[in-house]
Parts: sequence; structure tokens; C-alpha cells
Amino acid sequence: MITMFRTCLRGIYSCHWNQRNNEQNRARCWLSFLSFVSILALSWMYICFIAFNDHYDVNNELFKAVKKWVNWYMIVMIISAVLAIYCLLLLVFGLLHLAIKEPLNLHCLHKVFLFLGLLAVTLETAGFCFKWEKQWKAIYMSFQATAPFLQLSAVVALTVISCLVFQSYHRAETAACKVFIMMTFLVVSAAVFLCPLAICSPCITSNLPPKPALIGHRGAPMLAPENTLMSFRKSLECGVVAFETDVQLSKDKKPFLMHDCGKNFLLRTTDVKDKFPGRDGNSNFTLQELKTLNAGEWFSRSDPFWTLSSLSEEERREANNQTVPSLSELLVMVKKHNVSLIFDLKNENNSTVFQSSDSFYTTETINKSGISPGKIWWLPPEYRHDVMKMEPGFKQVYNKQKEMLMDGGNFMNMNFSSLSAREISELRKSNVSVNLWVVNERWLFSLLWCSGVSSVTTNACHLFKGMSKPDWHLEPNMYNGIWIGTDIVSLLLMIGLFLWQRRKNHIYRPNTSEKGIPLLAL
Repeated sequence: MITMFRTCLRGIYSCHWNQRNNEQNRARCWLSFLSFVSILALSWMYICFIAFNDHYDVNNELFKAVKKWVNWYMIVMIISAVLAIYCLLLLVFGLLHLAIKEPLNLHCLHKVFLFLGLLAVTLETAGFCFKWEKQWKAIYMSFQATAPFLQLSAVVALTVISCLVFQSYHRAETAACKVFIMMTFLVVSAAVFLCPLAICSPCITSNLPPKPALIGHRGAPMLAPENTLMSFRKSLECGVVAFETDVQLSKDKKPFLMHDCGKNFLLRTTDVKDKFPGRDGNSNFTLQELKTLNAGEWFSRSDPFWTLSSLSEEERREANNQTVPSLSELLVMVKKHNVSLIFDLKNENNSTVFQSSDSFYTTETINKSGISPGKIWWLPPEYRHDVMKMEPGFKQVYNKQKEMLMDGGNFMNMNFSSLSAREISELRKSNVSVNLWVVNERWLFSLLWCSGVSSVTTNACHLFKGMSKPDWHLEPNMYNGIWIGTDIVSLLLMIGLFLWQRRKNHIYRPNTSEKGIPLLAL
């Protein structure tokens, strides 16, 4: 059985079923390279997992480039997962070779795949840095949520690997080599054991803030086509306190809801190419023409969030029959359900004076609806002071703290990675409401909950509505107990493994007879 295991292990790692004693220094270099690529692949997989919060934006940007909706992010995730699993399995086989003293002869095909994997991770990371640089802030934030668990995992991994380290230490022929191995291991162990001293997570606290309120980003776009009346109705079922949407003006100066702007702004979410052949790149449509477009079939066709299977047949039929809503239609829903409304004006920079601006026509439409002014959270900054004179009852929302302080405001609306936990805490102590966008993952919602934000804008209100507490939250004393207890258990196990390896090395010392039989056997 043992011989069969060795043979299979040798065949998988080196593709040689018979033992071959090639030059082992070079083979160990390849094992080091395999370890390096495995760490890179795991790190890239971690980045993909964290950045998944914004995967819809990534797909949207690529749609603008290729004019075809494909879930590119999921393709990258699958390729990255396959690469990481492949490298880890190969690394496990390599470490098993070391443990049972098999020659480390990595097959040339594995070497080619490792180089291709390294190239793929390098190119993907370069593209990530070039196009989505802001995501590095999200990666940094993620460590506030994952660092305690990564540290515990590192302790477990270090304990397992220590067996091989101690084996190498006892086999080392020179004192200098022994000192190098042990000092390196002790430094790494100290860093892993003591790194919780540097971990600062808002979820390790005795005072958990209230749950953030939910704002439906374009409604509930995971459950219905974005910026449609069905989408906003779905978000009401999640208990949102406000709708977030995007407003543009039609050719006849009527506000309507649509996120994409500029050339081909109707191409992604409507059938403009079929209804108005040759005009899909045109931005001049009257509201009546816009109302003839279907704004729901694209959702059923592309399934952008992979959530279509959760809808009933009736809901799918309703989604397929959605149209482009006017702002007036949404205001009727806002007034009826007593929620608030926050929006962007997508083309405001095209106007030169207030009376011909999108802000003016939008404010006029809001005033005609009879809605309570306090239910409007005014975000567009271009003509803010003109709007304040026209309708002083709007609640002013800012994305720059300096501008808010100058106006004496008390409501911030920013990207989720723009503020640290300390900055959020300081703003909340100053009675400033803090809304962060766009939050779609439970780990991120939990982290911001612990940080004390007032509300979050989300595509995933249905995932957060039932949460009664963050996914994880620990009292400081409890976390310290887990940390110190784990370190002590690991240290005791390492001492036991070291003594066992020393005893084993003493019994099976390298002095052998001419036939290679250990002296103990003689």
C-alpha cells in the first residue's frame, strides 16, 4: 500500500512512475518557485473575492468597450480559482515528497503551466491596478474584517509546516545552516503570533452601533431590471428608507430614469436598436418615444447578477414588460410609501445657466408632484445654491466634507472605501449622517455596521434585510482569549514536534552501513 502511494505521488508530481534521482538542488528551486506562484495565485483569488462587491461595475465597463454583455468577472473568477487549486494541490504533493523523502522531480508540463499561471496573475493584477485602482482601498478595508481569521489560519498553517522545518533543521549538516533555519522560523513565528497587536477591527468592540438603514440602488437591481418601477417596488419589500436613482432630461425637457448616459446610453438596458434602427447612438428622444422602449427584456436575457432563477414565472413576465419610467411616476411611489429619494443628474454639466439646467426642470417636476420637500435628498452639486433658493426644504447631501462644512450641512454620501472607521466615528460624533455606496457583500455590510455608518446604498437589499447582527462581532476580551489560547496551543504542539523530530533523527541518524542500512537495523 505504501509503495503504491509513493508511486502514485511520484507519478502526479513528476509524471515518472519510477524513482529518478536527478539534481535535487535544482528540484528544490522549482519547489520554491511553485510555493511563490501558489502564494500569488491565492493572493489574487483573495483580491477577486473582495472586489466581487463591484463586479457589476467591471462588467458594465467592459460592455462599453465590446458592446456585448458577458459576465466577464465570473470568467476571471473561475480561471483564478482553477489556477489557485491547481497550484495548491501541486504544492501539497511537493511537500509530501519532502516528508517521505522522495526526489523532487517536477515535470516540465507542470513548469510550463506554472509560468503561464504566473503570467496570467501578473497581467490580471496589472489590469486591476490600471483600471480599478480604487479597489486597493477596499482590499485594505477587507483586512479589518478578515485579519483575525487570517491570523488564526496562519497559526494553524505554521504549526503544520513546523514539522518539515524541524526535519530540515535536524538534517542540516552545518551549524550555520541550523542557525539560519531556526532564526528564520522564529522570526516568522513571532510575527504570526503577535500580529493581533497590530490588528484594528471595528468589529472587535463592546459597543455595537445600530444597524445601518438600506437605500435601494436603482431599486433592487438583483431582483428586477434596474431603474424600473418593478425594481423600486421590490426594494420596498426589503424595507428601504430611500430610493437611489439616476435622472436625465428627454428632448422635450421631461425628467426620466436612466443610468447610462452619452452616446449609446439606451443600448444596454432597452431594445432601442430594434425600435429605432439607426438611432441607438442618438441621445435625442422625447419622453413619449422613450416610453415605447422595453426596459426589462435585457435583464431576463443577460441575468446580470445570476439571480433570475430566484424569480417566479409571474415575476419574470413582469420584468420582461418593464418600460422606461419618468421621474413623475417614481415620485408618486415615493409619496405613497413615504420614503425618501436621492438621485444623480447624469447630464448636468451640459447646461450653462440654472434656468435651462437639468436641476431646474427636475426641481420644477418635484414641486409639481406635491411631495414633502424633506423627502428629497439633493445630491447634485452643480447648481446646489440655486436649488436651495428655489426649494429650501430639500435635504442637502454632500460628497465632499469641505463643501458640507461651508454650507453647514450634516449629510455625507460617499464611496464605501472613501472613509476609514475612525473618520466615520468622528463624523457620527458630530451628528453627521453618513451614507456609503455601493455595498453588496455581507462582509462589507457587517464591517460598515460595526463602523457606525447611518445607511448604505445597495443592490442587495434582500440579502441584508434579515440580518439582525453583523456576520461576526466579538468582545475584545473574548477575542484576546481566542488569540492567546490558540498561540499557546500552537507553541506547545511545535515544541512537541521539535522533540519528536530530534528523537527520530537521533534514532535514525545518517551513519549507515555500506549497504545503506541504518545502524539500528544492524
